Amino acid sequence: MIPYGRQHITQADIDAVVNVLQSDFLTQGPKVPAFERAVADRVGAKHAVAVNSGTSALHVACLALGLGPGDILWTSPITFVASANCALYCGARVDFVDIDPLTYTMCPKALEEKLEQAKKKNRLPKIVIPVHLCGQPCNMKAIFDLSQKYGFKIIEDACHALGAEYRGFSIGSCSYSEISVFSFHPVKIITTAEGGMAVTNDSDLAARMARLRSHGITREPELMTHEPDGPWYYQQIDLGFNFRMTDIQAALGLSQLARLDAFVSRRRELAKRYDLLLADLPVILPQQNPDGMSAWHLYVIRLQLGRIHQSRKQVFKSMRDKGIGVNLHYIPVHLQPWYRALGFETGQFPKSEQYYREALTLPLFYAMTEQEQDRVVASLQNAI
Repeated sequence: MIPYGRQHITQADIDAVVNVLQSDFLTQGPKVPAFERAVADRVGAKHAVAVNSGTSALHVACLALGLGPGDILWTSPITFVASANCALYCGARVDFVDIDPLTYTMCPKALEEKLEQAKKKNRLPKIVIPVHLCGQPCNMKAIFDLSQKYGFKIIEDACHALGAEYRGFSIGSCSYSEISVFSFHPVKIITTAEGGMAVTNDSDLAARMARLRSHGITREPELMTHEPDGPWYYQQIDLGFNFRMTDIQAALGLSQLARLDAFVSRRRELAKRYDLLLADLPVILPQQNPDGMSAWHLYVIRLQLGRIHQSRKQVFKSMRDKGIGVNLHYIPVHLQPWYRALGFETGQFPKSEQYYREALTLPLFYAMTEQEQDRVVASLQNAI
């Protein structure tokens, strides 16, 4: 089976993890802050807060921005459910903005139209989460300009996009947002097994997220309600969580981060090669925002179902039967049973639903060979 994604682990990664296992600290040691500093420096942000997953990073980012009951968060329907669930964790409501049919990311025009209507009803969002789907940057300048007009905060869901660039800035620089969030799941650009990180240029937001990941506890006397009883003293000043990353994970992340440029470069080479190999097939190839450079976490095609006379399910099964680990990213969040129970219905976000009917994720990962890629293309050609 050729998987749709796969981590790449070297002896250097293994040695980094073993060194931590043989050290004095398995968690809450020196590797986590070192990893945070390295990621912040790499993306051009001032602060970074490592956590145990991208989902946790979204959660603490929402809390740090004060999202709570009575508030509304908007995101894209085409994303993993965590991009929306993070609002529900905070007691807030969720709504969605349809995608641009070319880039599959949040459509600024649809966002503007929805904001105009929401303002009339006094139901503007407190936070908007654009999703850099597949590693492709959203049109952040347009979204940022709307945030200045309508007063919402922005969290970039950059879980697919470490190594991507937009208008000359690294995704994660927070040039057009308050906070950006990364994931280090094994199929992502780099991995810490499980893990995530929130980056920001705001020191107060960084400090709050750092407290929230560790039970809401502080040892800083200036934040306490009274003088410390002694050097052992701490206070819980927020209702936080145990979202900490271990030093074991951070050591792996540091080792992986050293190869980020190579990882992204190879993914771009493979994506370009897919473009050439698939050019004559009845599929729609992924289009790129001219202001951005994708990290190519995923390579998603759309089947031209009217031309191939096969269903997407038939194509999917045919390729899986031949050992090609195609996948689908994603089922629109508003069509999930949990969200239908909240009142969402089929037909509300037509461009996202059309995308879902046609989308197919082809295998793409750093160690993929050209022979494997040829096999994927041949299997697709046979299937359609």
